[in-house]
Amino acid sequence: MNPRRVVITGMGTVNPLGHDVESTWQAILACKSGITPIANFDARTFPTQFSGEVKDYDFAKHVPDVDRHVHAGRHCRFALGAAVQAWKQSGLYDYADLDRTRLGIYLGSGEGSIDFDNFTGTIIDSWREGNVDTRRWAELAFQRMELYREVEQESNMVVSHLAAEFGVRGPAFNVLTACAASTQAIGEAAFQVRRGDADVILTGGAHSMIHPYGITGFIRLTALSSRNDDIPTASRPFDQTRDGFVVGEGSSILVIETLEHARKRGAKVLAEIIGYGSSADAFRVTDQDPDGSGAAGSMRAALDDAGAKPADIDYISAHGTGTKQNDQVETLGVKSVFGDLAYKVPVSSVKSMLGHLIAAAGATELIICILAIRDQVVPPTTNLHHPDPDCDLDYVPNAPRKAVVRTCMSNSFGFGGQNNTLIIVGDRG
Repeated sequence: MNPRRVVITGMGTVNPLGHDVESTWQAILACKSGITPIANFDARTFPTQFSGEVKDYDFAKHVPDVDRHVHAGRHCRFALGAAVQAWKQSGLYDYADLDRTRLGIYLGSGEGSIDFDNFTGTIIDSWREGNVDTRRWAELAFQRMELYREVEQESNMVVSHLAAEFGVRGPAFNVLTACAASTQAIGEAAFQVRRGDADVILTGGAHSMIHPYGITGFIRLTALSSRNDDIPTASRPFDQTRDGFVVGEGSSILVIETLEHARKRGAKVLAEIIGYGSSADAFRVTDQDPDGSGAAGSMRAALDDAGAKPADIDYISAHGTGTKQNDQVETLGVKSVFGDLAYKVPVSSVKSMLGHLIAAAGATELIICILAIRDQVVPPTTNLHHPDPDCDLDYVPNAPRKAVVRTCMSNSFGFGGQNNTLIIVGDRG
């Protein structure tokens, strides 16, 4: 029996470049930067003082029932806004026959921003004779802290809010495999739909790490750019002068369903998910194997799952973080899989404009792939003026390019060597 075909019928996003799909796409085609000085907290003493923040996001404009989500954390609010967009585009608001026991959620979402000032202040003021006075702690916590918001920072809370908003009664999952999370979630969700666990799934990711703890952690790993004197161009994937990635935040959500279900309700198909591959480097906790074998493994697995050949791929959406190691490793992986074709297929990283949205990155980049197919345009890698000799592929530098785009590959590689790859194709009828 052939597995059920899985199509995408809705998509939505909230990110540093835009609060919806079209504004994000137009900003990317215009090569705009979403990288700005950090406003979420006072970062003037930090080695890195910038990020890809979501600015001026009015949650109430995006979500019909705000009161239901009054305690939602920052990452949950992004996800709800993106999910409402995707749900509307899919036409499911107007589909009365949806069996919600056959509706699922599969997200790759991380934690939200924590109220560190109140949290640490409460601890300090609760100390008594070398121990925390738990009664005093509770008293101060109720006075100072929004307790719901502390709970709402947990990564699975996004699933809970989306389930409540859309009446999800089917399978509900969240995976947090760092930077590969939302790509993994979409791939695993597609497998669930294929094998019949659900007919429709809301999938994607959300994350917000622009707080002192998140920024400090990445600084300690020496992973962040510190180009404070040239903030808009700090994210420089594949450029010889790159000095690390830029943390971003946001959410992107897609509606996926069986082709049969989409046809039954007359939905417009945006793209079809035909391949998903996953691999592990088994190398280090923070690093990829420098030979590129892990990255190549997920790409090969996705091609095998799709029944496709390297020659079938018209565009590769690179993980492309802008760290020395990642960009070189991904380049090696592409060369290993594509051989001589590696120099002919365009490869680009929109992280050059968005920053790295961590758990939300893969889903956002997959949406960009869908738009590339729709408009027959390959998005650019901006800030690429001094190519790294070890990164010698066609990275579409500094300007979008008209091209024939039917089939796209999207890569996401997470800390610890978690590699995931998706392949999509335009509507095949």
